[in-house]
Amino acid sequence: MLKSMLMNKLGFLVLAMVMVMGCSRPSEPTTEAPVASQLTGAVLIDGSSTVYPITEAVAEEFQKLYPQVRVTVGIAGTGGGFKRFLAGETDINDASRPVLTEEVETAVKNGLQFVELPIAYDGLSILVNSKNDFVSTLSVAELKKMWEPGSKVKRWSDVRPTWPAREIHFFGAGTDSGTFDYFTEAINGKAKAIRGDFSASEDDNVLVQGIAGDVDAIGFFGFAYYAANRDKLKLVAVDNGAGPILPSPETIRDGSYAPLSRPVFIYVAAKAEARPEVKAFVDFYLAQGGPLATEVGYIQLPDTIGGLVKQRWASKVAGSVFHGHAKEGQLNLEALLQTSK
Repeated sequence: MLKSMLMNKLGFLVLAMVMVMGCSRPSEPTTEAPVASQLTGAVLIDGSSTVYPITEAVAEEFQKLYPQVRVTVGIAGTGGGFKRFLAGETDINDASRPVLTEEVETAVKNGLQFVELPIAYDGLSILVNSKNDFVSTLSVAELKKMWEPGSKVKRWSDVRPTWPAREIHFFGAGTDSGTFDYFTEAINGKAKAIRGDFSASEDDNVLVQGIAGDVDAIGFFGFAYYAANRDKLKLVAVDNGAGPILPSPETIRDGSYAPLSRPVFIYVAAKAEARPEVKAFVDFYLAQGGPLATEVGYIQLPDTIGGLVKQRWASKVAGSVFHGHAKEGQLNLEALLQTSK
């Protein structure tokens, strides 16, 4: 009898426990941070001051999602950045022109593979002081006459006799800049070929200040830096034979602003891509970089080209499609990417 009572009591307790468990609230959804926030590490980037505003904007948004990943972005210039990149000192190089033949040769020598990724369009712009009331257009031939090695142009009247006989003060990108390489090849016919008497800087903000503070200044740099300083500078239309054309999002996108429309790039070291924080950063860059490029004054790639760039990254296609020439630029970018798939 006692044994029967104990068994009945035990059964009642078990039933009560089951009922309590069945009626209790399910466990709350986890409040643990998503995996993204658990990613750690560092991404080291250097290179072009032209590309810097895009990469910096991407880095800021990326670090909101991945707060434990430290992203550092430098502005050594495209050439200076490639020197560090090819020595294995950085993970990514920002570049405002394609990798050069000699840089590819250095990469081979160092056993370094990389993936070349166009990320936006830019229009290399010609600027004068906002108070300049006579220069509104320049032909490519006039630009060459002004900027070529050994140029005899000293005064505005040397360009056009009707212009003032005042001395011109030249400002341009420094020799480590991809903008310098692109401008000299597009205008003077050979990369790095230029007159020697100009004020140079890899920092485009320094060029903005120089031109804005000198009524007889002329210079060149990326369109975004003009867009951010419209009240200080005057944009000059370029005539490549089809009439004067100002750089704008539309003329840069369709390539009619020639020959100074160009793609800009990031280069990713293959060995760095193996690190999850670098892969996550580049994935994010290709997903969000287009709209962010537009926000900071650049021109988003068309969807067709953007899709090819993402395929190139997904397949980790190594090397460059530009054969070491900066001027092999925008109008055939889609065809170049198609052939490299």
